[in-house]
Amino acid sequence: MPIFEIGGRRMHYLDEGRGEAILFGHSYLWDHRMWEAQVAEFSKTHRCIVPDLWGHGKSGPLGEESYDLGCLAEDYRVLMEHLGIDEFSIVGLSVGGMWGVELVLRYPMRIRALVLMNTFIGAEPGHLKTLYFKMLDTMAGLDTIPTAMIDQLVPIFLGSVTIAGNPKLVDALRAGLAAFTAEQIPTVVAMGRIIFSREDRLGQAGSLMVPTWVIAGERDKPHPVSDARKMVAAIQGAQLEIIAEAGHITAREQPESVNIILRRVFGRST
Repeated sequence: MPIFEIGGRRMHYLDEGRGEAILFGHSYLWDHRMWEAQVAEFSKTHRCIVPDLWGHGKSGPLGEESYDLGCLAEDYRVLMEHLGIDEFSIVGLSVGGMWGVELVLRYPMRIRALVLMNTFIGAEPGHLKTLYFKMLDTMAGLDTIPTAMIDQLVPIFLGSVTIAGNPKLVDALRAGLAAFTAEQIPTVVAMGRIIFSREDRLGQAGSLMVPTWVIAGERDKPHPVSDARKMVAAIQGAQLEIIAEAGHITAREQPESVNIILRRVFGRST
């Protein structure tokens, strides 16, 4: 994977294919590999750019400076400029959708299409914020993601049908969570606090004047279908797609269902 250095920080990213560019944003506690099925499909006709979130995959840590989702969006804008890409589409899952909206609000003329998957651009509900911050405090104290927390996270990320029917994905998730190192954990915790303390952007959603699709997993616990409906109601012309039996990580749980939708988004036949 190529490396891009910005502000003394080293960002790893995938750059596959040629054609119109798609910038993919992965979920918190995952990495660029979450999009393997989509990159395999769309790199045949598009240029797929998939950065690792700070502290995730092979990307380095954050610095000591103040940082928020707007800063993350700016980092990815600078990455795209570094690659000579002026216009592109965004496909963002969870935090990928959150920073994707930040980018569209700042640079609407540069974004061709926006796909918001398993995300919510309003503020984090209070009860979930409390739960997640407790988890982050535990991670910070132990410099790892303990097994008991991994047990909690699996049903947060994956739907019950996936857990029962796709043990390889469950094992991959558990292994990925256990693999975070003591060196990564401070940035992982910082990114979590940034994500779960995000500002409410739902009130600004009406100004998102780019073609927008909202994809929800029928069994998504962190961002249920009701969140997706709120965003569709707020974003002019947005289209809603619900993926049956999927949880929070639709790109891995139901990759072909996601690809069918993305083929329509990007003007390809199914």
